[in-house]
Amino acid sequence: MKLQDRIAAFVKLGTILKKTTFSTATGSASYIDDLQRLIDESIHYNPWFTPENVRYCLQNWGAALIEANLKTWLHSYVFSEPVEPKKVGVVMAGNIPMAGFHDMLCILLSGHRAIIKFSSSDNKLLPSVFKILTDIDSRFSTRAVFTEELLKGADAYIATGSDNSARLFDFYFQKFPHIIRRHRNSVAILTGDETEEDLRNLGEDVFRYFGLGCRNISKLFVPENYDFEPILNLFSAWNYLDNHHKYHNNFDYNKAITLVNQDEFIEGGFFILKPNPQLSSPISVIHYEYYNDLDDVKLQLAQMNDSIQCIVSKPDFMPGAVPFGKSQKPDLWDYADGVDTLAFLMEL
Repeated sequence: MKLQDRIAAFVKLGTILKKTTFSTATGSASYIDDLQRLIDESIHYNPWFTPENVRYCLQNWGAALIEANLKTWLHSYVFSEPVEPKKVGVVMAGNIPMAGFHDMLCILLSGHRAIIKFSSSDNKLLPSVFKILTDIDSRFSTRAVFTEELLKGADAYIATGSDNSARLFDFYFQKFPHIIRRHRNSVAILTGDETEEDLRNLGEDVFRYFGLGCRNISKLFVPENYDFEPILNLFSAWNYLDNHHKYHNNFDYNKAITLVNQDEFIEGGFFILKPNPQLSSPISVIHYEYYNDLDDVKLQLAQMNDSIQCIVSKPDFMPGAVPFGKSQKPDLWDYADGVDTLAFLMEL
């Protein structure tokens, strides 16, 4: 397959994914209806994969997979045709829907073959989307296989997991070219000058996918004497999350622990805000930390760079900052952990 053929297939896939609207998807192809059923059924095999969140994920990928985006992304790489395909083993995460799609996209666009070990938490969405891709162009059918077994026999590996599993990946894959991703968190920097729209969009960064993604905001940096009242008011738009039994159980548990420990906190109704220096926070808990000098915050974050996935703030505040409401809508060229996956694949 030539690169242009691969691009054209993913553009068609994006068109189909965009039809999975928040209400009802329509289309003549049977796989659109099949995908719609899968969206509605996802919550039965993973309670965190609500139809709303799965549709949100698929629509974002549909919006990203347009020809202009793909060509802009791939323009800076030099592709050799034909490519001598390598086998690339991928250990995928399952914290949010389709967490490993970008890795598969990179492998297939680079001309290599993917051996995908999907997470037991997300073992239906990606194979179903791949089936649509093979319907679009059958030549992809030999370019990816899915397995639940331990990955062996690949020429290179990409693995995503917790800090503990990453240490195991480092050991198992040490003799092969590899990318190992560890646990990361995302933060937001507020100045107190944010508009209501900014804070409303920040709620998207915090609560989308119940806060389970590495790009979800788990900690806020706020100026001394910051008024949290606007946040409490605007975040209330997400209070329906409390109707979700697993989220509600986490909220009840974390609030109870906070009360027992007599920790300081701010009640948000369905979430709590806690002063805490740690980046990582439990489900339904948002950490915050006061600052006096923005330059000190920048220095602190630079020192924690290996633990941070993205920083949300006003775009002109610092280079590379993600605008409010955009943390869960990365561009195709926004690589996890800042490691250029496509460059890695093209050097194999």
